[in-house]
Amino acid sequence: MKIITLYKNEKLLISKAASGNSQSQRLIYEHYAPKMLSVCRQYIRDLQFAEDVMVQGFVKVFRNLKNFRNEGSFEGWIRRIMIREAIDHLRKRQFVVFDEEVMENHPPERADVSTSLEVEEIQAVIDSLPEGYRMVFVLYAIEGYKHQEIAEMLEITESTSKSQLYKARKVLQEKLAAQNRLGYGTR
Repeated sequence: MKIITLYKNEKLLISKAASGNSQSQRLIYEHYAPKMLSVCRQYIRDLQFAEDVMVQGFVKVFRNLKNFRNEGSFEGWIRRIMIREAIDHLRKRQFVVFDEEVMENHPPERADVSTSLEVEEIQAVIDSLPEGYRMVFVLYAIEGYKHQEIAEMLEITESTSKSQLYKARKVLQEKLAAQNRLGYGTR
């Protein structure tokens, strides 16, 4: 099976892909695409746009593969490219708003609820956050970036990053609490 050779010879596979070997590039794409689509989807609500961003991210991966120095995780290197590509996509589409009044324009949405929250339901709650809140939340809580790094990536102040995270958590807690009340029939 070819996937097994990916783990045994990852450096060789990366080297071949960097020199333009399309079969090696295809193996890398097939192995990492599902995870990277998930990364893009955390930032971009629409699956088709997330797929487009992922494909553009892989174009950048293969263009810059010669710059990968085999220091650290290859998957982590690809992941950082996908995150930056998703942020760039959102900037270009002018969806990112870091505004304190944004919640007034986007009232909380009710989601269909079951008694236990599934991954899709949690993602739907995260998706319902305004773009600025969601981006900071995902970068901090899911990706593990520090506020200083987030501020640099998003071109905002560190205090804005902290404020957006606080507000995102507050909104998420309220929405999850509302779902739990509905799920248990207390409302």
